[in-house]
Amino acid sequence: MHKYLDSSARLVLTLWIGSMLTVGYLVAPILFQMLDKQLAGQVAGRLFHFVFIIGLVSGPLLALHFWRRSGKAALKNWRLWALVAMLVLVIIGFFVLQPLMQELKTGGLIPGSAEAATFGKLHGISSILYMLTSVAGLALILAPPWYSNPKVTPV
Repeated sequence: MHKYLDSSARLVLTLWIGSMLTVGYLVAPILFQMLDKQLAGQVAGRLFHFVFIIGLVSGPLLALHFWRRSGKAALKNWRLWALVAMLVLVIIGFFVLQPLMQELKTGGLIPGSAEAATFGKLHGISSILYMLTSVAGLALILAPPWYSNPKVTPV
């Protein structure tokens, strides 16, 4: 039974990080190359919204699976803390940065305005958090599975 749950957890992780990499580093740049900036931003924003939702669902499921699989030993494993950090970054992006950026866009961004400068700063912070989440996720995917770690005993 653990074998199937472990495989499912790796699949969920791969789906989450794969969607992040695909949207953030492949689709969004292509949108901005092919479409006008406003339309590209709208489409990319909608895609990022779904990537955030995937993270908000996947993160807790993966952390719960890891906890149930490893028990208290999970607290000593970097993988759990990487998952928690990823989830915190997604929460900040989704519930803090994205609403602030949307509010600024709704008011209309005039190039060179204070609002446009603030939007640029928030976008930069959002991009950094996205990159950190992506790197942590890749580390989790590329690391040996947690259930193969002899220091972590299953419950």
